[in-house]
Amino acid sequence: MSELSVNHLLGIKYLNKKDIELIFETADHFKEVINRPIKKVPSLRDITIANLFFENSTRTKLSFELAEKRLSADVINFSASQSSVTKGETLIDTVNNILSMKVDMVVMRHPNPGASVFLSQHVDASIINAGDGAHEHPTQALLDSYSIRERLGEVKGKNVVIVGDILHSRVALSNIYALKLQGANVMVCGPKTLLPKYIDKLGVKVETNLRKALNWCDVANMLRVQNERMDISYFPSTREYTQQFGVNKALLDSLDKEITIMHPGPINRGVEITSDVADSKQAIILDQVQNGVAVRMAVIYLLASKIKQ
Repeated sequence: MSELSVNHLLGIKYLNKKDIELIFETADHFKEVINRPIKKVPSLRDITIANLFFENSTRTKLSFELAEKRLSADVINFSASQSSVTKGETLIDTVNNILSMKVDMVVMRHPNPGASVFLSQHVDASIINAGDGAHEHPTQALLDSYSIRERLGEVKGKNVVIVGDILHSRVALSNIYALKLQGANVMVCGPKTLLPKYIDKLGVKVETNLRKALNWCDVANMLRVQNERMDISYFPSTREYTQQFGVNKALLDSLDKEITIMHPGPINRGVEITSDVADSKQAIILDQVQNGVAVRMAVIYLLASKIKQ
């Protein structure tokens, strides 16, 4: 049986192309499982997984929890706001306390970039990064690529534009790594103030005109403006942002071709995309959510099979 080249999923930048192919093949199998009347498999009956969320999350947390339960793992949920972290306990102490309960795997979201890498060096468990600050969000990028592959047949050679708040987005960085690894052409588009200074060093095209970007692409991945990560104002007003970088149905219909619209959620309807775009047949937003469970099942299963050895 082929296996992953890594013992943790800390970021896409640590994976190779074969890893991504293996994850997708495994996800294909699990996608079939979750569409059956009995949606569970006994694969991870003897594995205990702790979900540590030091930052709010709805979709990612639910998706991981569902993936773990579908694999029959034992699950512990931990939310920082209701824990001893608020009393000053350190990250390592928190995790070691949880690991002393014989936990095999930790799924962690943390506001600090690099938190999952730091943890993997100090604790004896398999770590999955569920988002670290504005750094990486590997499972989101995997499910995004998986959804493109499902809709368009393959990722290689496709033109994908990531639109919006690239500067504060961990989804953007992980997506750039994952798409490039699979041979897609990547462009970023947004206000100059929301594009990182050295973004072109990652081998992506940069465009500040949305219409040009949409005419170029096969897929547009629309990011939300991350107001909670902004300490200053990066553009004059939400209204102005929407006028320049929001996608509505009239704009989509005026393009030379039909493009696929994605969104990692949560959507600010009427800001980055309008409701008639979000709910249109060109959008694969709900497919992304469904694929998220299958892809996370695949990642957990493949990492757990390395623990068992």
